[in-house]
Amino acid sequence: MADRELDIVLFGATGFAGKLTAEYLARHAPARLRWALAGRNLKKLEAVRDRLAGIDPRLEVMELIVVGSADEDALAKVVPRTKVVITTVGPYIAYGGPLVAACAAAGTAYVDLTGEPEFVDRTWLDHHHTAVASGARLVHACGFDSIPHDLGVYFTMRRLGDAASDAPVDVRGVVRSNARFSGGTFHSAIGAMERAKQMKETFAARRRAETRPKGRTSRAVAGKPHRDKDLGYWLLPMPTIDPQVIQRSGAALAAYGPKFRYSHYAGTKTLRYAAGGAVGVGAIAAAAQVKPLREFLKGKVKQGEGPSESQRRKSWFTVDFIAVAAGEKLHTRVSGGDPGYDETAKMLAESALCLAFDDNPETKGQVTTAEAMGDNLLARLQNAGMRFEVIN
Repeated sequence: MADRELDIVLFGATGFAGKLTAEYLARHAPARLRWALAGRNLKKLEAVRDRLAGIDPRLEVMELIVVGSADEDALAKVVPRTKVVITTVGPYIAYGGPLVAACAAAGTAYVDLTGEPEFVDRTWLDHHHTAVASGARLVHACGFDSIPHDLGVYFTMRRLGDAASDAPVDVRGVVRSNARFSGGTFHSAIGAMERAKQMKETFAARRRAETRPKGRTSRAVAGKPHRDKDLGYWLLPMPTIDPQVIQRSGAALAAYGPKFRYSHYAGTKTLRYAAGGAVGVGAIAAAAQVKPLREFLKGKVKQGEGPSESQRRKSWFTVDFIAVAAGEKLHTRVSGGDPGYDETAKMLAESALCLAFDDNPETKGQVTTAEAMGDNLLARLQNAGMRFEVIN
C-alpha cells in the first residue's frame, strides 16, 4: 500500500452526501492527504473542485477521475492507485457491486454508507474471501448506519471491562433524533422493503457459509415494544442493519464476552408516537410491495436532495445504551448533530482517514468498524466533536 499514488478516492462526489464528505475532507484532512474525486460527469466534478478550492486553494489542482460505477475495466485501473475508496453511490444493491469487487481484487480498503442488509450479505458471499486473500478491508455502514451504534456498543463494552469477560452481557440501544431522512436513504429503504424475499434468502446463504466463534455466542435479538424503565421512553424495535453489524462485531471481538446479546430500538416520549411510528413504517412497507405505490413514494422524495444548512444545524441525535452484565448495569450515550448528513460525512471521512493513516488492528476481508478500527476511530470521532460518554 505504501507505493500507491493516492490515499483516498471519493466516488459519488457530486451527490449530496458526496459533496458534504468532500467538504469535510477539505476542511479537516491533514495537509499530506493525496486524494481525488471520481464521478461520471466532468463538469459536475469541476464544480465540486471549485467549491473545495474556496475552502483550501491547494485543491484547485486536485485530480478528477471520470468513471462510471458499472465500468469494470475503468474501475480496475483506478482502484489499484489508491489506499482507500470512499463511495456514496447508492442504492448500493443497484450500483455498488463492481466497485466493491474491484477493491477486493486490488487489496484496496473500502468504506461506504450503506444500510442495505442484502448488499452487505451479498458482498460477503461474493467478495469476502477474495478480500482476505488480497488484504483488502471492506467496511460497510460507515455513517449513521452504523457507527454510533457499533462504536457505541464497543465503547460500552470497554467500560464494562472485566464484568463482561466471564458473564453473559445484554445490551439494548435506543436511538432518538429530530432529523429528516435523505432522499438516498429513503430510496434505499424502499428498495430493501421491495426486495424482502431476496434479502432473507441472501441472509440465510451467508449464515450457512459463515463460521461462528468457538466457545462464544453473539446474537442480535428482536425485542418487543415496551416502556423502558431506565430511560423513561416507549421503545419500538427498529428493523435496521445496525443489530446485524453489532452482532458481527460481538462475534469477532472476544472482549464482548462468552454470551453477547443486542437489541435495537427507537425511543419516543409517548405511546402515541411509538404507535404512530409503527403504523407509518408498516404502511410504507406494504406500499413498497405494489409497483404503482412504490413509484409514487419514490417520486415524492428525490435522490440527491437534502435539507438546507440551517435545517441541519437544528438537527441532533442520541443513542443510549443500557448494558447488564454480572449484576452490574451501565448506561452510556453517543450523541451529535445532524445524523444523516453532517455527522455522516464526518464519520465516513474519518473512517477513510483512519484506514489510510492509522495503525489499526490486523484485519482483512469484510469487517465492521469496531473490528477494523476500534480505538483509533473512536478517538478520531471524539476529537471531531461526537460525544461518547458514561451516564451512570
